[in-house]
Amino acid sequence: MARLAFILLCHKDPEAIVEQAQRLTAAGDFMAIHFDARADPRDFRRIREALAENPNVAFARKRVKCGWGEWSLVAATLEAVRAAVAAFPEATHFYMLSGDCMPVKSADYAHAFLDAHDRDYIESFDFFASDWIKTGLRDERLIYRHVFNERRNKALFYAALDVQKRLGLERAIPADLQVMIGSQWWCLRRGTIEAILDFIARRPDVVRFFRTTWIPDETFFQTLVRHLIPETEIESRTLTFLMFSDYGMPVVFHDDHYDLLLSQDALFARKISPEAAGLTRRLGALYASGGREVVVSDEGRRLYAFLTQRGRIGRRVAPRFWETEGMLGHGRELLIVVCKKWHVARRLIARIEAATDIPCIDYLFNERSCPLPDLGGIETTLEKRHRHRRALLRMLFEYHEVDRMAICLDPADFDLLEDLRGDAARTRVLEVACRFSDDDLVGHARRIGLAGPRTRPETLARLLPTIRNEIALEHERIRDTGAAQHVQLREGDPPEAAAARLAEFLGLGPDEALEIATTENLFAD
Repeated sequence: MARLAFILLCHKDPEAIVEQAQRLTAAGDFMAIHFDARADPRDFRRIREALAENPNVAFARKRVKCGWGEWSLVAATLEAVRAAVAAFPEATHFYMLSGDCMPVKSADYAHAFLDAHDRDYIESFDFFASDWIKTGLRDERLIYRHVFNERRNKALFYAALDVQKRLGLERAIPADLQVMIGSQWWCLRRGTIEAILDFIARRPDVVRFFRTTWIPDETFFQTLVRHLIPETEIESRTLTFLMFSDYGMPVVFHDDHYDLLLSQDALFARKISPEAAGLTRRLGALYASGGREVVVSDEGRRLYAFLTQRGRIGRRVAPRFWETEGMLGHGRELLIVVCKKWHVARRLIARIEAATDIPCIDYLFNERSCPLPDLGGIETTLEKRHRHRRALLRMLFEYHEVDRMAICLDPADFDLLEDLRGDAARTRVLEVACRFSDDDLVGHARRIGLAGPRTRPETLARLLPTIRNEIALEHERIRDTGAAQHVQLREGDPPEAAAARLAEFLGLGPDEALEIATTENLFAD
Protein backbone atom coordinates (compact mmCIF):
# COMPACT_ATOMS: atom_id res chain seq x y z
CA MET A 1 0.00 0.00 0.00
CA ALA A 2 1.17 3.52 -0.78
CA ARG A 3 2.52 5.52 2.14
CA LEU A 4 3.28 9.20 1.74
CA ALA A 5 6.22 11.15 3.08
CA PHE A 6 5.19 14.79 3.02
CA ILE A 7 7.95 17.33 2.37
CA LEU A 8 6.87 20.45 4.26
CA LEU A 9 8.63 23.80 3.78
CA CYS A 10 7.38 26.36 6.29
CA HIS A 11 8.42 29.53 8.09
CA LYS A 12 5.61 30.65 10.39
CA ASP A 13 2.56 29.66 12.46
CA PRO A 14 4.04 26.85 14.59
CA GLU A 15 0.65 25.78 15.99
CA ALA A 16 -0.75 25.20 12.50
CA ILE A 17 2.38 23.24 11.51
CA VAL A 18 2.05 20.96 14.51
CA GLU A 19 -1.64 20.39 13.79
CA GLN A 20 -0.91 19.65 10.13
CA ALA A 21 1.83 17.17 11.02
CA GLN A 22 -0.31 15.37 13.61
CA ARG A 23 -3.26 15.27 11.23
CA LEU A 24 -1.38 13.81 8.27
CA THR A 25 0.77 11.33 10.20
CA ALA A 26 -2.24 9.99 12.16
CA ALA A 27 -3.29 8.14 9.00
CA GLY A 28 0.02 6.26 8.89
CA ASP A 29 1.89 8.67 6.63
CA PHE A 30 5.13 10.54 7.34
CA MET A 31 6.39 14.10 7.29
CA ALA A 32 9.82 15.73 6.96
CA ILE A 33 9.86 19.39 7.99
CA HIS A 34 12.19 22.16 6.93
CA PHE A 35 11.62 25.31 9.01
CA ASP A 36 13.20 28.41 7.47
CA ALA A 37 16.43 29.42 9.21
CA ARG A 38 15.35 33.08 8.89
CA ALA A 39 12.32 32.44 11.10
CA ASP A 40 12.12 32.92 14.86
CA PRO A 41 14.19 30.13 16.52
CA ARG A 42 11.66 30.03 19.39
CA ASP A 43 8.99 28.93 16.92
CA PHE A 44 11.20 26.12 15.70
CA ARG A 45 11.80 24.92 19.26
CA ARG A 46 8.04 24.85 19.89
CA ILE A 47 7.52 22.71 16.80
CA ARG A 48 10.30 20.25 17.70
CA GLU A 49 9.08 19.92 21.28
CA ALA A 50 5.46 19.39 20.25
CA LEU A 51 6.38 16.68 17.71
CA ALA A 52 9.25 15.07 19.60
CA GLU A 53 7.19 11.95 20.48
CA ASN A 54 5.83 11.47 16.96
CA PRO A 55 7.91 8.75 15.24
CA ASN A 56 6.46 9.66 11.84
CA VAL A 57 7.96 13.15 11.85
CA ALA A 58 11.54 14.00 10.91
CA PHE A 59 13.36 17.31 10.57
CA ALA A 60 15.84 18.48 7.96
CA ARG A 61 19.36 18.05 9.33
CA LYS A 62 20.40 21.48 8.05
CA ARG A 63 18.16 24.53 8.02
CA VAL A 64 18.55 26.95 5.11
CA LYS A 65 17.76 30.67 4.98
CA CYS A 66 15.14 30.74 2.24
CA GLY A 67 14.33 33.49 -0.24
CA TRP A 68 11.67 33.48 -2.94
CA GLY A 69 13.11 32.79 -6.38
CA GLU A 70 16.46 31.58 -5.00
CA TRP A 71 18.26 28.25 -5.05
CA SER A 72 17.77 28.23 -1.28
CA LEU A 73 14.22 26.87 -1.75
CA VAL A 74 15.57 23.91 -3.71
CA ALA A 75 18.32 23.40 -1.16
CA ALA A 76 15.77 23.39 1.65
CA THR A 77 13.61 20.91 -0.25
CA LEU A 78 16.59 18.59 -0.79
CA GLU A 79 17.46 18.74 2.93
CA ALA A 80 13.91 17.68 3.83
CA VAL A 81 13.90 14.99 1.12
CA ARG A 82 17.17 13.50 2.40
CA ALA A 83 15.77 13.44 5.93
CA ALA A 84 12.61 11.68 4.74
CA VAL A 85 14.50 9.09 2.66
CA ALA A 86 16.73 8.23 5.63
CA ALA A 87 14.03 8.21 8.31
CA PHE A 88 11.15 6.54 6.48
CA PRO A 89 12.19 3.49 4.45
CA GLU A 90 8.52 2.45 4.24
CA ALA A 91 7.56 5.63 2.33
CA THR A 92 6.59 4.92 -1.28
CA HIS A 93 5.80 8.48 -2.41
CA PHE A 94 7.14 11.92 -1.52
CA TYR A 95 4.65 14.79 -1.68
CA MET A 96 5.68 18.46 -1.66
CA LEU A 97 3.51 20.61 0.62
CA SER A 98 3.36 24.11 2.07
CA GLY A 99 1.88 25.23 5.33
CA ASP A 100 -1.09 26.63 3.39
CA CYS A 101 -2.07 23.21 1.97
CA MET A 102 -4.89 20.97 3.18
CA PRO A 103 -6.13 17.57 1.99
CA VAL A 104 -9.30 17.52 -0.10
CA LYS A 105 -9.60 13.71 -0.11
CA SER A 106 -9.31 11.07 2.59
CA ALA A 107 -6.04 9.27 3.29
CA ASP A 108 -7.59 6.00 2.08
CA TYR A 109 -8.57 7.65 -1.20
CA ALA A 110 -5.08 9.12 -1.65
CA HIS A 111 -3.38 5.78 -0.97
CA ALA A 112 -5.72 3.89 -3.30
CA PHE A 113 -5.24 6.51 -6.01
CA LEU A 114 -1.45 6.24 -5.88
CA ASP A 115 -1.59 2.43 -5.77
CA ALA A 116 -3.72 2.43 -8.91
CA HIS A 117 -1.46 4.82 -10.87
CA ASP A 118 2.23 3.93 -10.87
CA ARG A 119 3.64 7.24 -12.04
CA ASP A 120 5.16 10.54 -10.98
CA TYR A 121 2.97 13.64 -10.82
CA ILE A 122 4.87 16.78 -11.69
CA GLU A 123 4.16 19.60 -14.10
CA SER A 124 6.97 19.58 -16.66
CA PHE A 125 6.62 21.60 -19.84
CA ASP A 126 9.37 22.54 -22.26
CA PHE A 127 10.92 25.74 -20.89
CA PHE A 128 11.47 27.36 -24.28
CA ALA A 129 8.58 25.97 -26.34
CA SER A 130 5.71 26.29 -23.85
CA ASP A 131 3.88 29.43 -22.73
CA TRP A 132 3.99 28.45 -19.04
CA ILE A 133 5.73 31.74 -18.15
CA LYS A 134 3.16 34.49 -18.69
CA THR A 135 5.09 37.60 -17.63
CA GLY A 136 8.54 38.70 -16.52
CA LEU A 137 11.92 37.16 -17.27
CA ARG A 138 12.01 34.10 -19.48
CA ASP A 139 15.26 32.93 -21.15
CA GLU A 140 17.13 35.29 -18.80
CA ARG A 141 16.26 32.98 -15.92
CA LEU A 142 18.70 30.39 -17.29
CA ILE A 143 21.28 31.94 -19.58
CA TYR A 144 22.47 34.56 -17.07
CA ARG A 145 23.72 34.09 -13.52
CA HIS A 146 21.60 35.43 -10.67
CA VAL A 147 23.28 36.02 -7.32
CA PHE A 148 21.01 38.77 -5.96
CA ASN A 149 17.38 38.39 -4.90
CA GLU A 150 15.00 40.39 -7.07
CA ARG A 151 12.62 41.06 -4.16
CA ARG A 152 15.20 42.09 -1.57
CA ASN A 153 17.77 43.75 -3.86
CA LYS A 154 15.88 44.82 -6.96
CA ALA A 155 18.43 47.42 -8.07
CA LEU A 156 21.39 45.01 -7.78
CA PHE A 157 19.44 42.18 -9.39
CA TYR A 158 18.66 44.15 -12.54
CA ALA A 159 22.05 45.91 -12.59
CA ALA A 160 23.83 42.54 -12.60
CA LEU A 161 21.51 41.29 -15.32
CA ASP A 162 22.11 44.40 -17.43
CA VAL A 163 25.92 44.09 -17.12
CA GLN A 164 25.80 40.47 -18.28
CA LYS A 165 23.62 41.39 -21.25
CA ARG A 166 25.89 44.27 -22.31
CA LEU A 167 29.02 42.14 -22.00
CA GLY A 168 27.46 39.16 -23.75
CA LEU A 169 28.01 36.86 -20.78
CA GLU A 170 25.45 34.28 -21.76
CA ARG A 171 26.17 30.76 -20.56
CA ALA A 172 25.39 27.35 -21.98
CA ILE A 173 22.79 25.03 -20.52
CA PRO A 174 24.18 21.53 -19.71
CA ALA A 175 24.17 19.86 -23.11
CA ASP A 176 22.39 16.67 -22.08
CA LEU A 177 19.47 18.43 -20.34
CA GLN A 178 16.19 19.63 -21.78
CA VAL A 179 15.07 22.25 -19.29
CA MET A 180 11.46 21.86 -18.20
CA ILE A 181 9.22 24.12 -16.13
CA GLY A 182 6.14 23.69 -13.97
CA SER A 183 4.56 24.01 -10.56
CA GLN A 184 6.72 23.22 -7.54
CA TRP A 185 3.93 21.10 -5.98
CA TRP A 186 4.81 17.55 -6.99
CA CYS A 187 4.32 13.94 -5.90
CA LEU A 188 7.20 11.61 -6.80
CA ARG A 189 7.78 7.89 -6.26
CA ARG A 190 10.59 6.71 -4.04
CA GLY A 191 12.60 5.37 -6.95
CA THR A 192 12.42 8.74 -8.66
CA ILE A 193 13.57 10.59 -5.54
CA GLU A 194 16.50 8.20 -5.09
CA ALA A 195 17.44 8.61 -8.77
CA ILE A 196 17.47 12.41 -8.34
CA LEU A 197 19.68 12.23 -5.24
CA ASP A 198 22.07 9.86 -6.99
CA PHE A 199 22.17 12.08 -10.10
CA ILE A 200 23.05 15.28 -8.24
CA ALA A 201 25.79 13.44 -6.34
CA ARG A 202 27.31 12.46 -9.70
CA ARG A 203 26.66 15.73 -11.51
CA PRO A 204 27.88 18.73 -9.48
CA ASP A 205 27.96 20.69 -12.77
CA VAL A 206 24.15 20.50 -12.99
CA VAL A 207 23.77 21.67 -9.39
CA ARG A 208 26.18 24.58 -10.06
CA PHE A 209 24.14 25.58 -13.08
CA PHE A 210 20.80 25.62 -11.25
CA ARG A 211 22.29 27.37 -8.19
CA THR A 212 22.45 30.64 -10.14
CA THR A 213 19.25 30.33 -12.17
CA TRP A 214 16.22 32.41 -11.21
CA ILE A 215 13.23 30.62 -9.59
CA PRO A 216 14.87 27.15 -9.83
CA ASP A 217 12.09 25.48 -7.78
CA GLU A 218 10.03 25.71 -11.01
CA THR A 219 12.73 24.05 -13.15
CA PHE A 220 15.12 21.86 -11.09
CA PHE A 221 12.95 18.86 -10.19
CA GLN A 222 10.85 19.29 -13.32
CA THR A 223 13.96 18.96 -15.51
CA LEU A 224 15.61 16.09 -13.62
CA VAL A 225 12.46 13.97 -13.48
CA ARG A 226 12.07 14.22 -17.27
CA HIS A 227 15.78 13.47 -17.70
CA LEU A 228 15.74 10.38 -15.49
CA ILE A 229 12.27 8.85 -15.81
CA PRO A 230 10.53 7.48 -18.94
CA GLU A 231 7.86 9.83 -20.26
CA THR A 232 5.22 7.09 -19.98
CA GLU A 233 5.69 7.10 -16.20
CA ILE A 234 5.15 10.84 -15.77
CA GLU A 235 1.85 12.69 -15.64
CA SER A 236 2.49 16.38 -16.25
CA ARG A 237 0.15 17.79 -13.64
CA THR A 238 0.07 18.54 -9.96
CA LEU A 239 -2.13 16.70 -7.48
CA THR A 240 -2.48 19.97 -5.54
CA PHE A 241 -5.42 22.11 -6.61
CA LEU A 242 -4.56 25.79 -6.89
CA MET A 243 -5.85 28.73 -8.89
CA PHE A 244 -4.53 32.17 -9.79
CA SER A 245 -6.46 35.39 -10.32
CA ASP A 246 -6.18 37.52 -13.46
CA TYR A 247 -3.49 39.48 -11.59
CA GLY A 248 -1.31 36.40 -11.03
CA MET A 249 -2.12 36.13 -7.32
CA PRO A 250 -3.06 32.78 -5.72
CA VAL A 251 -6.77 32.40 -5.01
CA VAL A 252 -7.37 31.94 -1.27
CA PHE A 253 -10.04 29.45 -0.17
CA HIS A 254 -12.49 30.09 2.66
CA ASP A 255 -15.12 28.20 4.64
CA ASP A 256 -17.68 28.26 1.81
CA HIS A 257 -15.32 26.49 -0.61
CA TYR A 258 -15.54 23.06 1.07
CA ASP A 259 -17.78 21.32 -1.48
CA LEU A 260 -15.99 22.91 -4.42
CA LEU A 261 -12.61 21.67 -3.18
CA LEU A 262 -13.83 18.11 -2.57
CA SER A 263 -14.98 17.73 -6.17
CA GLN A 264 -11.63 18.68 -7.72
CA ASP A 265 -9.36 16.12 -9.34
CA ALA A 266 -6.67 16.58 -6.70
CA LEU A 267 -5.52 15.23 -3.34
CA PHE A 268 -4.62 18.59 -1.71
CA ALA A 269 -5.43 22.27 -2.22
CA ARG A 270 -3.69 25.56 -1.51
CA LYS A 271 -4.00 28.31 -0.35
CA ILE A 272 -6.34 27.79 2.60
CA SER A 273 -7.05 31.03 4.45
CA PRO A 274 -5.63 31.16 8.00
CA GLU A 275 -9.03 32.54 9.04
CA ALA A 276 -10.93 29.59 7.50
CA ALA A 277 -11.15 27.66 10.77
CA GLY A 278 -14.28 25.81 9.68
CA LEU A 279 -12.76 24.73 6.38
CA THR A 280 -9.53 23.61 8.08
CA ARG A 281 -11.46 21.59 10.65
CA ARG A 282 -13.68 19.87 8.06
CA LEU A 283 -10.80 19.05 5.70
CA GLY A 284 -8.74 17.72 8.60
CA ALA A 285 -11.58 15.41 9.60
CA LEU A 286 -11.98 14.36 5.97
CA TYR A 287 -8.41 13.04 5.72
CA ALA A 288 -8.99 10.69 8.66
CA SER A 289 -12.51 9.67 7.57
CA GLY A 290 -11.55 6.52 5.65
CA GLY A 291 -13.93 7.27 2.79
CA ARG A 292 -12.96 6.38 -0.77
CA GLU A 293 -16.13 7.18 -2.72
CA VAL A 294 -15.72 10.62 -4.25
CA VAL A 295 -17.47 12.18 -7.24
CA VAL A 296 -14.92 14.28 -9.14
CA SER A 297 -16.40 16.90 -11.46
CA ASP A 298 -13.39 19.26 -11.56
CA GLU A 299 -15.32 22.42 -12.44
CA GLY A 300 -13.62 24.63 -9.83
CA ARG A 301 -11.62 26.87 -12.17
CA ARG A 302 -14.62 27.40 -14.49
CA LEU A 303 -16.90 28.28 -11.58
CA TYR A 304 -14.34 30.73 -10.23
CA ALA A 305 -13.97 32.41 -13.62
CA PHE A 306 -17.74 32.57 -14.03
CA LEU A 307 -18.34 34.16 -10.64
CA THR A 308 -15.45 36.57 -11.10
CA GLN A 309 -16.87 37.70 -14.43
CA ARG A 310 -20.24 38.40 -12.83
CA GLY A 311 -18.57 41.06 -10.75
CA ARG A 312 -17.40 42.93 -13.84
CA ILE A 313 -20.66 43.49 -15.68
CA GLY A 314 -20.38 47.23 -15.14
CA ARG A 315 -17.44 47.56 -17.49
CA ARG A 316 -18.07 49.62 -20.62
CA VAL A 317 -16.20 48.89 -23.81
CA ALA A 318 -15.77 52.09 -25.81
CA PRO A 319 -15.58 52.00 -29.62
CA ARG A 320 -12.06 51.12 -30.68
CA PHE A 321 -10.14 53.98 -32.24
CA TRP A 322 -9.30 52.01 -35.40
CA GLU A 323 -13.03 51.45 -36.04
CA THR A 324 -14.14 55.07 -35.93
CA GLU A 325 -14.22 55.15 -39.72
CA GLY A 326 -15.49 51.59 -39.98
CA MET A 327 -19.22 52.21 -39.63
CA LEU A 328 -21.75 49.90 -41.23
CA GLY A 329 -23.05 52.75 -43.32
CA HIS A 330 -26.01 55.12 -43.44
CA GLY A 331 -29.05 53.61 -45.07
CA ARG A 332 -28.31 50.08 -43.82
CA GLU A 333 -30.37 48.24 -41.22
CA LEU A 334 -29.06 45.56 -38.86
CA LEU A 335 -31.70 43.31 -37.29
CA ILE A 336 -30.44 41.70 -34.07
CA VAL A 337 -32.19 38.67 -32.56
CA VAL A 338 -31.15 38.32 -28.91
CA CYS A 339 -31.92 34.90 -27.46
CA LYS A 340 -30.35 32.70 -24.79
CA LYS A 341 -31.68 29.48 -26.32
CA TRP A 342 -29.63 29.32 -29.49
CA HIS A 343 -31.76 26.59 -31.10
CA VAL A 344 -34.86 28.78 -30.77
CA ALA A 345 -33.15 31.72 -32.46
CA ARG A 346 -31.87 29.47 -35.23
CA ARG A 347 -35.37 28.15 -35.94
CA LEU A 348 -36.74 31.68 -35.99
CA ILE A 349 -34.15 33.17 -38.36
CA ALA A 350 -34.38 30.13 -40.63
CA ARG A 351 -38.11 30.85 -40.97
CA ILE A 352 -37.45 34.57 -41.45
CA GLU A 353 -34.93 33.86 -44.20
CA ALA A 354 -37.34 31.47 -45.93
CA ALA A 355 -40.25 33.94 -45.80
CA THR A 356 -38.34 37.13 -46.68
CA ASP A 357 -35.34 38.27 -48.69
CA ILE A 358 -33.35 39.10 -45.52
CA PRO A 359 -30.01 37.22 -45.16
CA CYS A 360 -29.82 35.77 -41.66
CA ILE A 361 -26.62 34.72 -39.88
CA ASP A 362 -26.75 32.97 -36.54
CA TYR A 363 -24.31 33.35 -33.64
CA LEU A 364 -21.29 34.59 -35.61
CA PHE A 365 -19.76 36.28 -32.54
CA ASN A 366 -20.30 33.23 -30.31
CA GLU A 367 -19.58 30.15 -32.42
CA ARG A 368 -16.43 29.58 -34.44
CA SER A 369 -18.34 27.05 -36.58
CA CYS A 370 -20.92 29.61 -37.78
CA PRO A 371 -20.82 29.30 -41.60
CA LEU A 372 -19.41 32.45 -43.17
CA PRO A 373 -18.06 33.19 -46.65
CA ASP A 374 -14.36 33.74 -47.26
CA LEU A 375 -13.79 37.37 -46.30
CA GLY A 376 -10.02 37.44 -46.54
CA GLY A 377 -9.31 35.93 -43.13
CA ILE A 378 -11.24 38.34 -40.92
CA GLU A 379 -13.82 35.59 -40.34
CA THR A 380 -11.38 32.86 -39.29
CA THR A 381 -11.37 33.29 -35.47
CA LEU A 382 -13.81 34.63 -32.90
CA GLU A 383 -11.11 37.00 -31.68
CA LYS A 384 -10.79 38.57 -35.13
CA ARG A 385 -14.55 38.79 -35.53
CA HIS A 386 -14.90 40.69 -32.26
CA ARG A 387 -11.90 42.91 -32.89
CA HIS A 388 -13.12 43.91 -36.36
CA ARG A 389 -16.84 43.60 -35.77
CA ARG A 390 -17.94 46.55 -37.91
CA ALA A 391 -15.62 45.66 -40.76
CA LEU A 392 -16.92 42.07 -40.67
CA LEU A 393 -20.57 43.13 -40.77
CA ARG A 394 -19.91 45.72 -43.47
CA MET A 395 -18.26 43.04 -45.62
CA LEU A 396 -21.23 40.73 -45.06
CA PHE A 397 -23.63 43.46 -46.20
CA GLU A 398 -21.51 43.86 -49.31
CA TYR A 399 -21.16 40.11 -49.87
CA HIS A 400 -24.94 39.60 -49.82
CA GLU A 401 -25.50 42.88 -51.73
CA VAL A 402 -28.24 43.98 -49.34
CA ASP A 403 -29.02 46.87 -47.01
CA ARG A 404 -30.91 44.70 -44.46
CA MET A 405 -29.41 41.77 -42.60
CA ALA A 406 -30.21 39.80 -39.43
CA ILE A 407 -27.80 38.30 -36.91
CA CYS A 408 -28.16 36.49 -33.58
CA LEU A 409 -26.53 37.50 -30.31
CA ASP A 410 -26.45 35.93 -26.87
CA PRO A 411 -27.90 38.21 -24.15
CA ALA A 412 -24.54 37.99 -22.37
CA ASP A 413 -23.01 40.04 -25.21
CA PHE A 414 -24.41 43.30 -23.79
CA ASP A 415 -21.32 45.37 -24.56
CA LEU A 416 -21.30 44.13 -28.16
CA LEU A 417 -25.00 44.92 -28.52
CA GLU A 418 -24.54 48.43 -27.16
CA ASP A 419 -21.58 48.97 -29.48
CA LEU A 420 -23.62 47.99 -32.54
CA ARG A 421 -26.55 50.13 -31.41
CA GLY A 422 -24.24 53.13 -31.48
CA ASP A 423 -23.46 52.69 -35.18
CA ALA A 424 -24.66 55.09 -37.86
CA ALA A 425 -26.73 52.28 -39.39
CA ARG A 426 -30.23 51.64 -38.08
CA THR A 427 -30.52 48.78 -35.61
CA ARG A 428 -33.60 46.92 -34.45
CA VAL A 429 -33.50 44.44 -31.58
CA LEU A 430 -35.84 41.49 -31.09
CA GLU A 431 -35.44 40.13 -27.57
CA VAL A 432 -36.71 36.54 -27.43
CA ALA A 433 -37.51 35.70 -23.80
CA CYS A 434 -37.64 31.93 -23.26
CA ARG A 435 -38.74 29.89 -20.27
CA PHE A 436 -36.02 27.84 -18.59
CA SER A 437 -36.70 24.58 -16.78
CA ASP A 438 -34.13 23.15 -14.38
CA ASP A 439 -33.12 20.69 -17.10
CA ASP A 440 -32.56 23.62 -19.48
CA LEU A 441 -30.29 25.28 -16.93
CA VAL A 442 -28.34 22.08 -16.30
CA GLY A 443 -27.81 21.71 -20.05
CA HIS A 444 -26.68 25.33 -20.25
CA ALA A 445 -24.25 24.84 -17.35
CA ARG A 446 -22.74 21.84 -19.12
CA ARG A 447 -22.48 23.61 -22.48
CA ILE A 448 -20.55 26.52 -21.01
CA GLY A 449 -18.36 24.27 -18.86
CA LEU A 450 -19.73 25.13 -15.40
CA ALA A 451 -20.78 21.53 -14.85
CA GLY A 452 -19.85 18.14 -16.23
CA PRO A 453 -21.44 14.70 -16.38
CA ARG A 454 -20.06 13.90 -12.93
CA THR A 455 -21.16 17.09 -11.18
CA ARG A 456 -23.13 16.14 -8.09
CA PRO A 457 -26.88 16.98 -7.84
CA GLU A 458 -26.23 19.00 -4.68
CA THR A 459 -23.71 21.17 -6.52
CA LEU A 460 -26.16 21.70 -9.38
CA ALA A 461 -28.96 22.54 -6.96
CA ARG A 462 -26.84 25.34 -5.50
CA LEU A 463 -25.68 26.49 -8.92
CA LEU A 464 -29.05 26.66 -10.74
CA PRO A 465 -30.51 29.68 -8.89
CA THR A 466 -27.37 31.66 -9.69
CA ILE A 467 -27.57 30.78 -13.39
CA ARG A 468 -31.32 31.56 -13.48
CA ASN A 469 -30.71 34.95 -11.88
CA GLU A 470 -27.81 35.61 -14.25
CA ILE A 471 -30.00 34.99 -17.31
CA ALA A 472 -32.73 37.21 -15.88
CA LEU A 473 -30.16 39.93 -15.19
CA GLU A 474 -28.86 39.76 -18.76
CA HIS A 475 -32.36 40.40 -20.11
CA GLU A 476 -33.03 43.17 -17.58
CA ARG A 477 -29.87 45.00 -18.64
CA ILE A 478 -30.98 44.92 -22.26
CA ARG A 479 -34.47 46.19 -21.42
CA ASP A 480 -33.24 48.83 -18.95
CA THR A 481 -31.43 50.72 -21.69
CA GLY A 482 -34.82 51.92 -22.90
CA ALA A 483 -33.56 51.98 -26.48
CA ALA A 484 -35.97 52.61 -29.30
CA GLN A 485 -36.62 49.88 -31.87
CA HIS A 486 -36.59 47.24 -29.15
CA VAL A 487 -39.25 44.55 -29.44
CA GLN A 488 -39.81 41.68 -27.03
CA LEU A 489 -41.16 38.28 -28.05
CA ARG A 490 -42.08 36.02 -25.13
CA GLU A 491 -42.51 32.28 -25.10
CA GLY A 492 -46.22 31.67 -24.56
CA ASP A 493 -47.40 34.84 -26.34
CA PRO A 494 -50.63 34.27 -28.33
CA PRO A 495 -49.91 33.98 -32.09
CA GLU A 496 -51.57 37.32 -32.88
CA ALA A 497 -49.49 39.16 -30.25
CA ALA A 498 -46.30 37.46 -31.44
CA ALA A 499 -47.15 38.34 -35.06
CA ALA A 500 -47.64 42.00 -34.16
CA ARG A 501 -44.20 42.15 -32.56
CA LEU A 502 -42.55 40.36 -35.48
CA ALA A 503 -44.28 42.69 -37.92
CA GLU A 504 -42.85 45.67 -36.03
CA PHE A 505 -39.37 44.16 -35.92
CA LEU A 506 -39.23 43.04 -39.55
CA GLY A 507 -41.45 45.68 -41.15
CA LEU A 508 -43.79 43.02 -42.54
CA GLY A 509 -47.51 42.84 -43.13
CA PRO A 510 -49.71 41.01 -40.61
CA ASP A 511 -50.17 37.87 -42.71
CA GLU A 512 -46.45 37.36 -43.36
CA ALA A 513 -45.65 38.02 -39.71
CA LEU A 514 -48.32 35.54 -38.56
CA GLU A 515 -46.82 32.86 -40.78
CA ILE A 516 -43.46 33.31 -39.06
CA ALA A 517 -45.02 33.55 -35.57
CA THR A 518 -46.72 30.20 -36.02
CA THR A 519 -43.47 28.37 -36.87
CA GLU A 520 -43.96 24.80 -35.72
CA ASN A 521 -42.22 23.90 -32.44
CA LEU A 522 -40.45 27.26 -32.34
CA PHE A 523 -39.78 27.08 -28.58
CA ALA A 524 -39.51 23.29 -28.29
CA ASP A 525 -36.33 21.84 -26.79
